[in-house]
Amino acid sequence: METTTRPASPQPTGAPRWVAQFYRPSSASWGVCAEASQRAPVQYALGEMAHTVRARGGDFAVDLWGPKDGGWQRFDVSTATTNATTPKPPSAGPEEPRTLTDRMSGRRQQVLMAGLGKAGLYDLAPDDHAAVQALVERLDETTVRKVAQWLSAGRA
Repeated sequence: METTTRPASPQPTGAPRWVAQFYRPSSASWGVCAEASQRAPVQYALGEMAHTVRARGGDFAVDLWGPKDGGWQRFDVSTATTNATTPKPPSAGPEEPRTLTDRMSGRRQQVLMAGLGKAGLYDLAPDDHAAVQALVERLDETTVRKVAQWLSAGRA
């Protein structure tokens, strides 16, 4: 595999949260591939994505951004992407999803947050986060994806 120099990932916009960005060599740009209020669901998603991309022979270049001292900080993701052969959530301390239900809730939250991001809504207030959590708890994944699709289409 040929390694190329890639530009640094841009700091995400909006309030600090956990955001994973992947590099697209074809367009020399960065895109958000996962985001959530907790680190564990994002790291789990990164492991799954790394496994899939590498299984297809690709190179998975990713950066993880998260909150630290009220601001943004880039974090090391080598453990989340290099050992992606075991499809289980990486250990992340007390934030680690413990059950399939927790992991699925994390996925629904990522989908909604990505949809809100595509709609240009980054600076969410506490009541906005509560609304997202209420949707995550009440809707199935297919419905959450449809809502995120509507949010994304509304931006166009």
